[in-house]
Amino acid sequence: MSNIVRLIIACGIMGAAIALCVFGFWGWGILVLFLGGFVLLSYFFNENMIIAQWFLRKEKSEKAEEWLLKVTDYEKQLNKKQWGYYNLLIGLIESRKAPLKSEKYFKKSLSLGMKMSHNTALAKLSLAGIAMAKRNKPEAKRYLEEAAKDDKNKLLADQIKMMKAQMGQMDKQVVRGGYRQF
Repeated sequence: MSNIVRLIIACGIMGAAIALCVFGFWGWGILVLFLGGFVLLSYFFNENMIIAQWFLRKEKSEKAEEWLLKVTDYEKQLNKKQWGYYNLLIGLIESRKAPLKSEKYFKKSLSLGMKMSHNTALAKLSLAGIAMAKRNKPEAKRYLEEAAKDDKNKLLADQIKMMKAQMGQMDKQVVRGGYRQF
């Protein structure tokens, strides 16, 4: 459903709620007002993305992907502020199937921008993991430092610490093997 249509429907429902309250039907007016609020909320937060996020938290990637694929053209169906989050969710789903192919989605989500710093930190942490898989230590280190800066609430502190420890182990293995690539 188009964003403009959502706004028109929300305004119509809100108008009906006000009319119900004016004519003395307070119970119905409040109920319809909540319904209009939910429709208005769907303008700011796409319901497909919310459901996909819920399935990702339940670790059901297939269902999350199914809901995200319902957004056929994100540039038309979503607000511009949601484009980065959409690419982040696609990247998270793709990283569970083919981690190296998810890099483009994380980079695109960062270029489109996201308001919440912990989501930016999550994208950078994922890019650091991809860089480590490609054995590109300088890039991985840069992304880890940026992720640590963006993680203001320390939601990803354990994962960042664990990845730094893995980078240290990677150095030890390379030195023990008698060659150093970095």
